[in-house]
Amino acid sequence: MKKYKVGVIGATGMVGQRFLLLLDKHPWFNITTLAASSRSAGKKYGELMEKRWLLSEPMPEQVKDMTILDASNIEEVAKTVDFCFCAVNMPKEDIKALEEAYARAECPIVSNNSAHRFTPDVPMVIPEINADHIEIIKYQRKRLGTKKGFVAVKSNCSLQSYVPAIHPLKKFGVNKVLACTYQAISGAGKTFETWPEMVDNLIPYIGGEEEKSEKEPLKIWGSIEDGKIVDNNDIAITSQCLRVPVSDGHTAAVFMSFKDKAPSVDEVIKTWESYEGRAQQLKLPSAPKHFLHYYTEPDQPQIKSSREVEGGMAVSVGRLREDTQYDMKFVCMSHNTLRGAAGGAVLLAELLCAEGYID
Repeated sequence: MKKYKVGVIGATGMVGQRFLLLLDKHPWFNITTLAASSRSAGKKYGELMEKRWLLSEPMPEQVKDMTILDASNIEEVAKTVDFCFCAVNMPKEDIKALEEAYARAECPIVSNNSAHRFTPDVPMVIPEINADHIEIIKYQRKRLGTKKGFVAVKSNCSLQSYVPAIHPLKKFGVNKVLACTYQAISGAGKTFETWPEMVDNLIPYIGGEEEKSEKEPLKIWGSIEDGKIVDNNDIAITSQCLRVPVSDGHTAAVFMSFKDKAPSVDEVIKTWESYEGRAQQLKLPSAPKHFLHYYTEPDQPQIKSSREVEGGMAVSVGRLREDTQYDMKFVCMSHNTLRGAAGGAVLLAELLCAEGYID
């Protein structure tokens, strides 16, 4: 098949670097354009990033000689691609304006940023959970006056560590959730070399994270009404988010209650093991064969052994048991820069292409 021409806006940051690794040799996507701030524009990517490359895997050869474009030169970037991924580090209002400007220039944007997550006609999608929300794009295009351009976003990375496990259980009447997340330093774009203060440390606060954890699932579980995505308020969520000395991988300790009679432990495990979403039905290139992996061992899942399951795109669950105050509790984890960030955006882009939203 003919490959899509793809750009990465914000290619110099940690998530931008992860995008480049995931897109290198991707069966559908070919990197044609790298864009960043005016400070980086005009420079060769390999030369600029030689001492700024943060990932353990080596920089892809194909991007080393690419000249970085100025992301603010929208027409110049847009004419070289079929769509762009966006992972910029800017004030939220500036990101919203930039992404909409690209959309109005008929360049679809698949964003890793949080700026548009609560824009009512912008889909915030986990492909295995709410793939149908991409249908809102027709209303967004009407608002923007575009034929091709739109913005679609992925959710906060920490949600990927517990919302996927809760979602299949909604049929049993989940109505209350307490989620405590233990988040890796790469979620802040850091390594232990760049953030030595995190070695042997724990920070019980991540700015804005608890609000995202409590609000974003309600939009993901929402419905399209009158050209807007309306929140689902059937499940009340409270959360606490901590930064822990882990390089990659977010873990969550989850407690949940049910409106009526709780299902049995066996029923829940069977539901997890058999669940598949639209990404699996379409056999998208980045989709894990099994979305949810349940571990029966009492000390699993663990970060080191489970974060790379199915290329880091699966979600690992364990320690399901009854609770004395809630009905049930379990532990869940996912790779935050793969499933949670760049990988989740690549999977969303695959969904949009497969469903005909990107030409």
